[in-house]
Amino acid sequence: MEVDILTTCDECNGWLNPALAADAAVRRDDSILLIKRKFPPMQGAWALPGGFVERGENPIDAAVRELLEETGMHGENPKLVSVMGDADRDPRKHIVSIVYEIEVSKEQQPIAGDDAADAKFWPIDSILGGELQMAGDHQQIVKNWLNL
Repeated sequence: MEVDILTTCDECNGWLNPALAADAAVRRDDSILLIKRKFPPMQGAWALPGGFVERGENPIDAAVRELLEETGMHGENPKLVSVMGDADRDPRKHIVSIVYEIEVSKEQQPIAGDDAADAKFWPIDSILGGELQMAGDHQQIVKNWLNL
C-alpha cells in the first residue's frame, strides 16, 4: 500500500513546511557569544542567539533582530555561514536555520533579554571541549563555522 507523505494544513490552507529560523554567530577574539535558553525545549542549554523568521521578514534581518532581542547587541555586516536543516535537529518540529556571522563593536556587552536567561562570550575551547551543555546542533554549527 502506498502512503501519501504530503500533508496539507487546514488551518494555514497550505502545505506543512519546515519552519525557518535565523541564528547569529558572533566572535570576539577567541570567544563566541552564546545565550542560555530560558524556555523549553532545551531550557538551560547554551546556543547561538537566534529565533524564528517572521512572516515577510528577510532571514538576514531576522538574525540581526534576534541578536538585539536576546543580547541587546546591535549587529552589522551579516555574512552567510551555513544552513542547518536536519529534520530531527529540534524536538518541536522540522526547523531549518540559516546562520549568519555578525559583527558587533567591542564596546557592546551582552545583556540577556527576550528568550535568553543569560548571554555571554564563552571561550571557543570551552564550547568545543564539551564544558557547556549546548542546545541541539549548535556545537556542530560552531565547528562548521570555524571549519573544524
